[in-house]
Formats: sequence, C-alpha cells, structure tokens
Amino acid sequence: MPYIKESKIGQAIEGIINNVPGTIAVSVVDINSGMSLGSHSTSADFDPDTASAYNAEVIKQQQKALQALSLSNQKIEDILVTLGDQLHLLKLIGDGNYFLFLAVSTKQTNLAIARSVLRRYAEIAGQGVH
Repeated sequence: MPYIKESKIGQAIEGIINNVPGTIAVSVVDINSGMSLGSHSTSADFDPDTASAYNAEVIKQQQKALQALSLSNQKIEDILVTLGDQLHLLKLIGDGNYFLFLAVSTKQTNLAIARSVLRRYAEIAGQGVH
C-alpha cells in the first residue's frame, strides 16, 4: 500500500528510505491483519505487502513460542532475518500491535546502520498507528 508523505507513517518511511543505504523495502504493518498501513519498495521484484503479511505471521508465531516457554512477561522488541545478501528487520512499534519492516542489501549497508535508523523512526511511525 503506497504511503502518504504527510502522515507520520509516511514521514517514517521517507526517513528510513533517505537514511539507510541499500533499502530494498520498508513498510508499517498491523500484526493482527498482516496489512500494510504504508509501504515502499525500490525493486519491482520485491512486494513489501506480501512480505509484510508473512512477517506478521512470524511475529505471531514467536509470540506463541514465548507463551509456550513461560516467557509471556517478555515483549518482542525486534526480529532479524539474515539472508545471503539481505537483512530483514522487524521492529515492533506503538502498543506492540504494529511493526516496521525493513529489507536492506548487505552490500550497501550494515546491521548497525539499519538498526539505528529503524530505532530513530520507530517512534514517529508509532505515532501514526494510534
């Protein structure tokens, strides 16, 4: 789903795109529905809305695992998926029912940069989901 630049979600997406070299895709996602509230991809071959839906399921399953391990008092802050040439970061935002999804090329950026920028814009995106 395209984003509106003037919205808080749009500001967060723009900020991430402009500050993370090698951004492939970014989106703000409702975990319960798996729907993107705003997304952008720099690659025609990468559908951020499809990735968002599947990553919402990853978060739900991890939350179930925490309950099964009697760790339900713990909250997921972020999840990292490392691929051969990409990093996928899922950062929970707002009240924990939403997340920021970022896919980046490992050839153009590194984990520290991606995480730092994601943290910086998580608060702005979180303001847009309430």
